[in-house]
Amino acid sequence: MTNLNKKYPLAVLLPTDFPLLLKEINDPPKKLYIRGVLPPQKDAKGFETKFLCVVGSRAFTSYGEEACRKLILGLRGYNICIVSGLALGIDGIAHRAALEAGLLTIAIPGSGLDPRVLYPRANVHLAEKILESGGAIISEEEPTYHATPYSFPKRNRIMAGMSHAVLVIEALLKSGTLITSKYATDYNRDVFTVPGSIFSRKSDGPHMLIRLGATPVRTSEDILEALGFEIPSNDFNNKENAGKLRQKTLALCTPDERTVIETLDEPMTRDALIRELETKLGKSISEINALLVMMEIKELVVERMGEIWVI
Repeated sequence: MTNLNKKYPLAVLLPTDFPLLLKEINDPPKKLYIRGVLPPQKDAKGFETKFLCVVGSRAFTSYGEEACRKLILGLRGYNICIVSGLALGIDGIAHRAALEAGLLTIAIPGSGLDPRVLYPRANVHLAEKILESGGAIISEEEPTYHATPYSFPKRNRIMAGMSHAVLVIEALLKSGTLITSKYATDYNRDVFTVPGSIFSRKSDGPHMLIRLGATPVRTSEDILEALGFEIPSNDFNNKENAGKLRQKTLALCTPDERTVIETLDEPMTRDALIRELETKLGKSISEINALLVMMEIKELVVERMGEIWVI
């Protein structure tokens, strides 16, 4: 990002130029620094741009990563801008999934926007990708301000304040992620969350939010409906069509492959899956490993971070 200042000059937004929802909160910033441009309030068809803030754990699980990507990729084609904090973990995954889906995305780091202090350094290249795609990076802090523990809660209020809803993917009970959801509640924004495993501490935050009234989401359609979008009955991501597609895939599989897919209702470690398949298929470990390798080649399953998933 050595040419960042030349390619994407720094500008200042005054309250009159803020996103509409950010003007409504009781503690708005006095000004914002910005590189790039904000999305228009409405698209070419006159539909309002919806801002969805996506936050989650820095130490994410493979489940959290997959959930984040699938949910955001399922929003492709809708007038939605993904807002997140450029942090390591779910934030970065959310920004990258938005870029992959062709959605605009806005990053709000806990630092200033000067290339020398932009935080975290590991996501500096991601920030440039966001700008190249037509998105923006925004900060309340002075351009050369280094991130501090106190600057992250401040930026979280901006993320929640400018968004129509906040989606929490994974979070511990004592987590900065939950600060954003608290701001969302204070500002009368919707809070969505992804249910997780009862055996994972990173699901404690989402499950607490559900008990407090947050909307649990399992599909992209859940998010679209909650944001007020109309979903065509022939939408590819429609649950009924997705079920038919799965049945069609199963019909083309061998009996052994169908058994593997039916066993993988949820992602499993290779060892756990092999133990189940030894009983169900009556095959040796080497034969099952060979079967799984062939299914990966055929793109029926994939192994991510130690777990096997159905594609």
